[in-house]
Amino acid sequence: MTLALRELRLSHFRSHKAAKLDLDGRPVAIHGVNGAGKTNILEAVSMLSPGRGLRRATVEEMIRRPEGVGWKVAAILQSLHQMHEVETWVEAGATRQVRIDGKTAPQIALSRIARVIWLVPVMDRLWVEGADGRRRFLDRMTMSFEPSHADAVLTYEKAMRERNRLLKDGQRDAHWYRALEAQMAKAGAAISANRAATLIQLRAAQAEAETAFPVADLSLVHAQESDAPTDEAGLAVAFAESRARDVLAGRTLVGPHRVDLAASYATKGMAARDCSTGEQKALLVSLILANGRALAQTFGAPPILLLDEVAAHLDAGRRAALYDEICALGAQAFMTGTGPELFSTLGARAQHMSVGEVDGTSFIEVLHDGAI
Repeated sequence: MTLALRELRLSHFRSHKAAKLDLDGRPVAIHGVNGAGKTNILEAVSMLSPGRGLRRATVEEMIRRPEGVGWKVAAILQSLHQMHEVETWVEAGATRQVRIDGKTAPQIALSRIARVIWLVPVMDRLWVEGADGRRRFLDRMTMSFEPSHADAVLTYEKAMRERNRLLKDGQRDAHWYRALEAQMAKAGAAISANRAATLIQLRAAQAEAETAFPVADLSLVHAQESDAPTDEAGLAVAFAESRARDVLAGRTLVGPHRVDLAASYATKGMAARDCSTGEQKALLVSLILANGRALAQTFGAPPILLLDEVAAHLDAGRRAALYDEICALGAQAFMTGTGPELFSTLGARAQHMSVGEVDGTSFIEVLHDGAI
């Protein structure tokens, strides 16, 4: 079964005033100079999933200037045995809207018909920077398996912001805290369970595959010296017992928002943060491929992959191996790079496109067998 875009249309999205791509389900190799608008295509595809997309930008930042009239991304999506018309758009000064098969829908509905995962250059420093980025990376993978994870995260974060406001105000009345902590405990338990299930699926997908990429040993590490509870009752108790300490800190010091994702290069027994730049990139690619293999089993089809500047830090051998694995997986992967030579080993296994820019407006040329 297949999950793939058959048509993609952009209107006033970033540098693209108007664009239409006819797609056939093969991987899509996009090349062009930096700043031409390659990543903008991938970002547009990422908006066919819930959330803020691969750049985590505001909807206003995606509006093409100088027109400032809003933007729209529309697609024909083949999801397993069904075809869907999907539209998402923003009008200037308004919130993002979604329509599926002509009917208004919440963003979370996008996850019911599609799975989209990505790897972008900013993630290259994932293992050496702060825990926030690693949690977002883990939660994005978790949402690909369990779309309701997004609601649990939003519920938890909203309740925690309210609790933190009380803490900063020095509020000590237990009644004010209990209702918020009950919400946090319920949502936090779901978050913890979903993350744990995701790690199990990723480990299995890595163990069962023959891959040219290193296996990443994954674990969850708590900020506290001892593991924090992950069940609803235990979290409720932990929040209550931590109030006095939290008041002094002015923030919540216990809970799933304090968890970090730890990874190591399995065969070397070396923490990811201590690996070379190339090894760190290879570990990320390994996880994205594992995510894809696991989703192919649970969702029924591999996800749509968005791999921005994927060739960076990969030698020619690993680059060719990546393309082989994507094709073997049967995933529609949108990949960008600065030159066509980066995708030469894909040949006819992919659709090839070139992106250029004139006076701030991007244009797309479809290539045949690597030539216009």
